[in-house]
Amino acid sequence: MRIDFAFGAPDRLRSACQTACKQHQAGLRLVVYCSDGARLAAFDRMLWALDDISFVPHVLANDPLAPDTPVLLTAADPADALPADQAAQAWLLNLDDDCPPGYEVYARLLEFVSGDAIDRQAARQRWRVYQAAGHDLHSHDIGPVSANRP
Repeated sequence: MRIDFAFGAPDRLRSACQTACKQHQAGLRLVVYCSDGARLAAFDRMLWALDDISFVPHVLANDPLAPDTPVLLTAADPADALPADQAAQAWLLNLDDDCPPGYEVYARLLEFVSGDAIDRQAARQRWRVYQAAGHDLHSHDIGPVSANRP
């Protein structure tokens, strides 16, 4: 399984919203997981207000419209958000501080990490768990480009 970590996100939720928009535009299913209901609700609100011309169709995974909606939000086990055959082709975006349960059923896992020390420490722990499980880990620096960088 491929797992991508995007480090240096100026705003973890905004970066995740932008990725959700890109996934939707590419026609890919995405499940967004976070056990923290307040953080998941903030992400939901941010998806509605991402910009004036984009719309990212999204609902909670237990909503009756979930089977027909490309982006699902869940605070429950993400392995239960989609049937197994659909999850095997979908991507999972983790907004939680811990590794999501059941993540192995997804084609790919995305992790966004801000510059916040607590967020970075939690991400390092998740990295170690994924690494110990033998997953294909990729690190991306998405932080602001400084004048010192080529």
